[in-house]
Amino acid sequence: MIKEKNGKPEERIIFHIDVNSAFLSWSAVKRLREEPGSVDLRTIPAVVGGDQTKRHGIVTAKSLPAKKYGIRTAETIASAVQKCPGLVIIPSDFQTYREYSRGFLKILREYTPLVEQASIDEAYMDATELCRRRTETSRDGGPLRHRETAKQLAGEIRQRIFGELGFTVNVGISSNRLLAKMASDFEKPDRTHTLFPEEVPQKMWPLPIGELYGCGSRTSQRLLTLGIRTIGDAARIPVEVLIDHLGEKSGKYIHNAANGIGRAAVSPVREDAKSYSNEWTTSSDITQETYEAEFMPLLQHLCDKVAGRLQRDGVYGKTVVVTVKTDDFRRRSAQRQLADASNRTEVLFQAAAGLADKLLLGEKGLFAEGAGVRLVGAGVTDLDDGAYRQMSLLDWEPEDIQADRKEPGKLKDQEDRRDQKKQKDQGKRKNQKEQEKQKDQPASQPDRAARLREMETMINRRFGDGAVHRGAGTTTADPNERGSGKDKKDKKEKKDTI
Repeated sequence: MIKEKNGKPEERIIFHIDVNSAFLSWSAVKRLREEPGSVDLRTIPAVVGGDQTKRHGIVTAKSLPAKKYGIRTAETIASAVQKCPGLVIIPSDFQTYREYSRGFLKILREYTPLVEQASIDEAYMDATELCRRRTETSRDGGPLRHRETAKQLAGEIRQRIFGELGFTVNVGISSNRLLAKMASDFEKPDRTHTLFPEEVPQKMWPLPIGELYGCGSRTSQRLLTLGIRTIGDAARIPVEVLIDHLGEKSGKYIHNAANGIGRAAVSPVREDAKSYSNEWTTSSDITQETYEAEFMPLLQHLCDKVAGRLQRDGVYGKTVVVTVKTDDFRRRSAQRQLADASNRTEVLFQAAAGLADKLLLGEKGLFAEGAGVRLVGAGVTDLDDGAYRQMSLLDWEPEDIQADRKEPGKLKDQEDRRDQKKQKDQGKRKNQKEQEKQKDQPASQPDRAARLREMETMINRRFGDGAVHRGAGTTTADPNERGSGKDKKDKKEKKDTI
């Protein structure tokens, strides 16, 4: 329970802890750990994302030196390299990100169980009781001392994370989540900032309206047309004016947020999600001419993030959804069901790419209407825990075999084959049914067949001969052979079963 002072509840102390340039920092720490004495990526112009050899993809994280060159998150690797020819490009490594994210959260939960993960690299923490106990053991009490204790605790947490894990965080402190989040975004890296309600006019109101948490680019542009340039302008304008121009929900939110009003509750229990999705607003409109170079890498990145969250929570998605927002702010989406629920990037991306083609290309596509795309989204619905998911032999693949398949050289060969196929098909896309049929085909049938045989041997060795039964008419030489009509249905029924 929170003690009351003079009949009023004791002020809450809420932390927002945010990892500085998370993906790049974690890649840098891993490299320093594996190659002692190597250059710290955080000290040179470096970005995470895309492919260093092909110079394609988008920037997903950047170092501070890279930021000085004007490099922005979500811009293409090609554009970033033009700005900084000596730019170091690091591929994404979500296994490493999850490892450091777990370590970061583990340290926070050693202080209090009231920790709520907001994303892979940020969390809220209710430190009210912890600060109260520490204040009571000190000689000086009172609210001011309470806040000083909070700052000391934040500094201790920052030092522990850096000392034990090797990367820095920012900590924002306030009496509610909104202001704590705003505070953590002040000067970086490795800083502690406070933003209590009485500090809002001095610290928050002078900031540009676009820096208000929850105020997106479209909303900030509308506010600018009303002459609202700073957060203070939005705080002082009558709420009725905001509601008239933004709608009731958005208008009230902007007014309350600009005045520092937000909820304080931190929930350590994550509610079961009904869907997983990620969206990204592009810095410039994507057109048919830039579709392959800009849209597809961004879509793959979004699918990668969704898959990572699914894997983190141990769930699978059955329905893949692709969403776009056009340059006239219309939102369109398309969806399709998978044969089996999945949480693998490659499966989600294959389905998403087909949906995007259908939504944007061809005579009836949005590009044919002259539209440009300013926002891209990917997600999954119809979630389950995998208990009733039809398993394939590849689900039994040992970790050492998976690791071999993830070697950079092999990944490069696979990407080369994909690039060759893309160039061959570009400009003469087939109808959706034929395209989905092609995407279901693995890159190398002999490799897949060999792995299936290896899995069969492994399972039989572990569970006894006969554990795997192969249907009549099915061969390991071509386990994914497809026909049409009745033949296709028959072959689907004759897949390997366990």
